[in-house]
This record gives sequence, C-alpha cells and structure tokens, in this order.
Amino acid sequence: MSADLELGIVYAPVSTPTNNFYGGDRPGDGLFGDSLVAIDLKTGKRRWHFQTVHHGVWDYDLPAAPILGDVTIAGRRRKIVMQVTKHAFLFVFDRATGEPIWPIEERPVPQSTLPGERTSATQPHPTWPLPFDRQGITPDDLIDFTPELKAEAQAALAGYLHGSIFTPPGSKPTIIMPSFVGGANWNGAAFDPETERLFVPSVNVPLHIALDDKGNIRATEQAEVEVAGARVIARGPRGLPLLKPPYGRTTCIDMASGEHRWMTPNGRGMSRLPAFRALHPGDAGSFGRAQILATKTLLFVGEGPQDRITAEPRLRALDKASGAVLATLTLPDFMLGAPMTYMADGEQYLVFSTGYRRLPQRLVAMKVMP
Repeated sequence: MSADLELGIVYAPVSTPTNNFYGGDRPGDGLFGDSLVAIDLKTGKRRWHFQTVHHGVWDYDLPAAPILGDVTIAGRRRKIVMQVTKHAFLFVFDRATGEPIWPIEERPVPQSTLPGERTSATQPHPTWPLPFDRQGITPDDLIDFTPELKAEAQAALAGYLHGSIFTPPGSKPTIIMPSFVGGANWNGAAFDPETERLFVPSVNVPLHIALDDKGNIRATEQAEVEVAGARVIARGPRGLPLLKPPYGRTTCIDMASGEHRWMTPNGRGMSRLPAFRALHPGDAGSFGRAQILATKTLLFVGEGPQDRITAEPRLRALDKASGAVLATLTLPDFMLGAPMTYMADGEQYLVFSTGYRRLPQRLVAMKVMP
C-alpha cells in the first residue's frame, strides 16, 4: 500500500479473486478484485476505486505498491497515483478524485468457451502512456534470427491458443502474455520527482496453461506446480525462446507527457549462452525480475533471482537521462526486493536482501565511493 498523509488516503492494490484462472463459480466483475482502492485513513471508508481487470482469469492482480507523485501535466500541477501492472499497462489517476489523467477505454475482448465460464465482454485499456512491455502474442513477436527459425517458431505457436493479453484460458494450452510472472511485478517501479520520470522494470514470459471443463488446471509433463496452479513456458525452436528479445527491460516514462523516453534490456540474459550469442550478440535482457532504485544522480538496477540460467547476480548503474550503463558490479547473490540507500557518518550506502529460495539469506551493504 501507499499513503498520502495530506489527503488522508491510503491506496490499496487488491488481488485477483480465487480461483486465479477460472471464474465460473464467481459470476460478475468481482469487485473489488484487481482494483486500486483509495481508502479514507480516518474513517476506513472507500473514497474511490478503479478496477483494472474485470472478472480476472489471468492472475493479473495488482502486484506492487502504487507510486505517488506531483507532476506538471499540460501546464497544471497534478497530484497523481501511478499503478504498474502484470499485463504491462500503467494506470494513472488523480490521487484525490480517482479521475484518470489520460482516457481509459473499455474495449471488447475474446470470450471464454469453457462451460459455466462467463468472462467480461470488455476490459479497461489505458490510451496513454503506451504499454511498457509486450502484450499478447502474434507471429510478428516470434524469434526471427533466420527464416528457418521463424518458420519453426510459427509451427510451435500454432499448437497454442493465443492472441491478445485478454485471451481467456481454455481447454487447449493457452499462452498468457506477458503472463502472471511477467510485466511489472512485486519489484515495482521507481519515480524521480525532479525529472518527473517513472522507471519501470518488466519481463515478458509466454506461459501457457490449460483447463478442463470444471476449471481445473491440467498439468503437463514440464509443468511447474505452485499454489497458483500448473504453468510452463511456451518453448521455441532448438531450445531457443519462442519470442524475439528483449525478455527483460527497463522503460523510462516521462509522466509530464506520458511519452516513453528510453528502453534498455536488463542484462545479457540469453546472450550469455553461446548458441544464442551467435545469433544475438547484444544484451537480450534477463527473465529475472529486476530490482530498481532511483537516486538524485543515478538509476540502480539489480538482476532478480527468478531466471538462474541466464541471469547474473549483478548491479548496474544507469544514466537516468539515456539509460546508458555507466557501471556494472558483481554481487554475491541475486537481489531480492528493491535496494535502499542511506547516509551514515558522512558515507552513503546501498543495502539490499538476497537469498531467494536458497541459503544463506542475508542483507548486503555496499559503500558508494565518490
């Protein structure tokens, strides 16, 4: 959650109702699921709310604390709240009233064909800013380093139900993109109040799931089972990813105008592997969720732990204006959660946690040298 003490409001990002992928037993839009809810701090009453996904069946819950900022938009100083999402939309509202800063349209979306499931006919689409990562999947998104690879990727894609970000899960393996582990996630984003820019780390992972007629998830041989169900990455040809890079990125959004100012891949990612590097020598971006911190002079981005094959435990310092990498440091382990910075006895430090799903779990502090 986030709070504005002057307005007396706390902003709560609410999760998807249970079950994540089937809503046949919870008809309707499911308020207040997948909603940003503004609550009066003194009374506990709802001030306003906005539902970002109706009748959610994609696990597109709001994953991170909303970010508060004061920004000059069209010559007017506005108190805004910025909510990043797993499906790569940025929702921006007036903090006091809940009025969208830019129009949000209800657009028709594909409907479920499962017995008993009635998905919403429309879903909210912010018209501005543009999405900060890939949404849905089309043949244009497929790996295309050679004509042969693209043809094989097209053949692989044909085996899945696919389309827009709001393609509902069906009896055939259905690709969810950027998926419930993708987009912006619990690592959140960072806002620079001086430049009025938002920095959003994100990933795109084509996960697929299939449901039976009762809405139960059908596991596959490669499925990774967790509380959310069974999921597996849609694979591309010859052990390569199905999609073209980047797979993880940081996007800089000018909140005064809503324009994207730059995008940079988050690390080398698949380009660490010789077979991929021969096809794509540049940074491909890691699937690991990047952890981010904006300071007065720099943007720090640490690679996250979810992608242990191609990610590297590294911290990079970026130029906030251009996204250029100014320095790279090797860490003792992958960064878990956003780093923080503080001063002690005239020295500046960065501190962060490590040890996701393995020991030792520890805090790491680094001194920032002038």
